Amino acid sequence: MINFRYHVVSLTAVFLALAIGLVVGTAALNGPVVDSIKERVNGLSKDNQLLRQSVQNMQKELEQEEEFAADMAQVFLPGQLTDRRVLVLSLPSGRDQTDAVLEMLRISGANVVGRVDLEDKFIEPENNNNLMELATTAARPTAPATGLPGNGHGVETSSALLASVLLDRAEGVTPVTDADRRAVLAAYINAGYVAAEDRVGGPAEAVIVVSGQPYVDKDFGKKDESVVKVAEQFDRNGATVVAGNGWTGGNLVAIVRGDPVLSQSISTVDNANTVTGQLVTVLALVQQVTEKKAGQYGVGDNAAARMPKLPE
Repeated sequence: MINFRYHVVSLTAVFLALAIGLVVGTAALNGPVVDSIKERVNGLSKDNQLLRQSVQNMQKELEQEEEFAADMAQVFLPGQLTDRRVLVLSLPSGRDQTDAVLEMLRISGANVVGRVDLEDKFIEPENNNNLMELATTAARPTAPATGLPGNGHGVETSSALLASVLLDRAEGVTPVTDADRRAVLAAYINAGYVAAEDRVGGPAEAVIVVSGQPYVDKDFGKKDESVVKVAEQFDRNGATVVAGNGWTGGNLVAIVRGDPVLSQSISTVDNANTVTGQLVTVLALVQQVTEKKAGQYGVGDNAAARMPKLPE
């Protein structure tokens, strides 16, 4: 008969054998396993060092390219836009590169009549009705509400009014007085839709619309559509270049390039967040005002070239 002591002795023997097996197995495998792990760790460490060095090299190359572009701007740009009246219109997504674009314009000799920043509030869908009403109340005798788009899109209607006072009028149309221009702009500034650092000193013949990445919130579709409406309305009144950041994902550059009509009249630069792109932005504007020609430039797959052909 098997008693309790037998069970205890049997179980003790089993656990003892297991422990001995683990010790013997570990001792036998310890050398090869540890050597293999050390080899892998050393390999990963070397790969990591190589990748880190590669990133540092690319960063250094990028900095050198940017320095080269800054030097070339001093060679190519002076005198290219002398006395050309240019407005810089900054969208909420384009703030980071706006100052740099302005600096390139100054190097070119352009007469920057002003910088106007559209606030986030201008793009928010819930302000559609308020923008429609403001376009009516802000209108002035030489900037009337008649003739503005009447399809119920507040951003489009307000953009049309702002474009009509900030850019040249068509030949034969009564020009906007300085007083009416200031009054319309002040109405939008006071309502929190627009910011203007300096007084706009007269109408412009061309505009650079500085944009950035597409919207990604729940209202991204409506906001991206509104940004396009802004560019469309300003393009109706003057030569237009979109200085953007990226060329995919529904941002302004991508939409203009994908539209067979807009791409014929609006130039785009997809890397205006870099010194190279800022230089190309001004060269694209030179092409617009001198050759009446639009082009799509930058590093994106859908860009026609890195930059316009330099004027002789």
